[in-house]
Amino acid sequence: MSRSGLVLAACLVAASGSLSLGAQTPQAATTIRITSPLGRTGLPGTIRIVARLEGQQSADPPQVSFYIDKLHLADDTDGPPYEALWSDDNPFEAREISVRAEFSSGAVATDTLALNALVVSEAVEVMSIAIEASVVDAKGRFVRNLEASDFTLLENAEAQALDLVTQRRQPALFALLVDSSQSMSMRYSAVRAAASQLLEPLHPDDAVIVAPFAREITTVTGPTTDHNTVLEAIGAIRPTGGTAILDAIQQMVKGLPTGYERRAVILITDGYDEHSTAQFEATIAALRASSVTMYVIGVGGVAGISLKGETLLSRLAEQTGGRAWFPRDRRRLIEAYATTAEDVQQRYLLTYTPSNQRRDGTLRTITVKTRTPDLVVRARESYTAPMAPPIRASLEFTAIGQGQQAAALMPEDLVVLEDGVPQKVDTFQEAVLPVTFMLALDSSGSMIRSAERAQEAARGFVMSLRSEDRLGMIMFADRAEYIHSPMVQRDDSIKAIDTYKAKGGTALYDAVYDSLAQISDVKGRRVVIVVTDGRDENAASNGPGSLRAWEDVLRKLEQTEAAVYPVGVGTNVDKMRLQELADRSGGTAYFPQDVNALAADYGKILDELRRRYVVGYESTNRARNGGWRKVEVSVRHSDVRVRSRGGYFAPSQ
Repeated sequence: MSRSGLVLAACLVAASGSLSLGAQTPQAATTIRITSPLGRTGLPGTIRIVARLEGQQSADPPQVSFYIDKLHLADDTDGPPYEALWSDDNPFEAREISVRAEFSSGAVATDTLALNALVVSEAVEVMSIAIEASVVDAKGRFVRNLEASDFTLLENAEAQALDLVTQRRQPALFALLVDSSQSMSMRYSAVRAAASQLLEPLHPDDAVIVAPFAREITTVTGPTTDHNTVLEAIGAIRPTGGTAILDAIQQMVKGLPTGYERRAVILITDGYDEHSTAQFEATIAALRASSVTMYVIGVGGVAGISLKGETLLSRLAEQTGGRAWFPRDRRRLIEAYATTAEDVQQRYLLTYTPSNQRRDGTLRTITVKTRTPDLVVRARESYTAPMAPPIRASLEFTAIGQGQQAAALMPEDLVVLEDGVPQKVDTFQEAVLPVTFMLALDSSGSMIRSAERAQEAARGFVMSLRSEDRLGMIMFADRAEYIHSPMVQRDDSIKAIDTYKAKGGTALYDAVYDSLAQISDVKGRRVVIVVTDGRDENAASNGPGSLRAWEDVLRKLEQTEAAVYPVGVGTNVDKMRLQELADRSGGTAYFPQDVNALAADYGKILDELRRRYVVGYESTNRARNGGWRKVEVSVRHSDVRVRSRGGYFAPSQ
């Protein structure tokens, strides 16, 4: 968030071109400042924009105009508070609020506030847990100056080592969730009158949100550090309608901005909930997961607060380490406000790193005690460990119909199982993204008779690639020789093909391994095409041709999400292992009788790659264990076969 302000003194430009300052105006020293909102909340409802004049002022109120991204929003001409209502439809987009005050003298004051986009951060691991606790003696007096050695903390009955214990005050966020339903009407004057008691003990940097609610949260003010803006917002609330307390709490908890070490919700209500659709236990769960401390001030409206209502409100507070008060008159209401503020000021902050670092979404109980039995500790009783973020799975496949032709599919035709568990497909499309190719060409001595036709077929393949596709090359004989890395330019590829010479053995395994290694870190679609007329052997055909073993190749294939298209020319090829490469990777193996059919097989590979599909889903298994997930894609029509890599490795963290 950033802001800039400006005060301009009006000048009169005469027709002759001379300047006249005119009479002195008190407004020349007046500034205007936007006091709310000072940031995004993400809360539903209308946002109340508030601006305040500071400095010398005349009796005539100025015209105050509000703008959003330089577009006029509203004018306020009837004096303070100067305000405008705005619906923040997209809090994830940066916006600019500006205000312009024009005085009767012609003087102008402006202020601008940049609202940064709301950032939603997802907890991905249990690293450190912060617990707020207040400690009182037998007479209810706050106990100060305790150290880490004075506390014990258990998580699920297991002792934890405290990293930090402090009473150091960091700026906090206070959200006043104020019941504005009709049942509060008889007590509202007392609520307004005593509100200042809550604000007085706050630190100047503490931010406050005022969020009235009836059936839902309505016009939100804040976050703001200006206490007058807060009091005006409370004073502007008019009781009307029904009440949905639990719904409002869940809205508030979900919409509270992060970035504050301490966040507290202060619920002011008569406890009469008649319209909530949210369940009590679900609301408790939301509070546990939010790390927000809740305080409740039950003011006893027209219908009073029933025993059931007091029990419900007390549980809401106790679950988060807060407190609940039920004052019966204005004096006790003032005490409740003051005690709430003092409780926040006198709290300890305890942090620890749980010994259980699993991201499993489980509820974990917390017990905080002091080594002095007479002292009472109030702290939240549990927290919910974060769930590991969902795993997005994506699989490219080919669907073959009758006559070995590519089948046309729709999303509803697909059935996807991951380790036997049905998955909900949310993305399905043709695979049209650019491809990164590695072309591994056999240049062993056995290719000498067909070298010219092999060169011609390879040139045709290279020139048939789309301009956005990248191509890298390896040639292999006695060893695998790296020609060039994947690139969109074709000159180096053509030059290598033109200088192709056949001699030596067949380092087939090294060629496949090195090709996979070259594209293992490349994002997007990856394909290896390996063309050979033999098997892995040396020039004398009495030993292996590669330094690497077949098992090394298979391990590398597992680690690299690439489709391999082997082309085995003639009758001396290792058909079984070339077919295994294709089957394990979701590619296709071709076995032409001689090199004359090589150009056609290159064309079939490119045609298949342009007819493949990509299916995506959010896995039902969130475990990040690095394990292999078997994915079966089938089509409801029995005459269509699907060919794919067969699964993926889950991330390890």
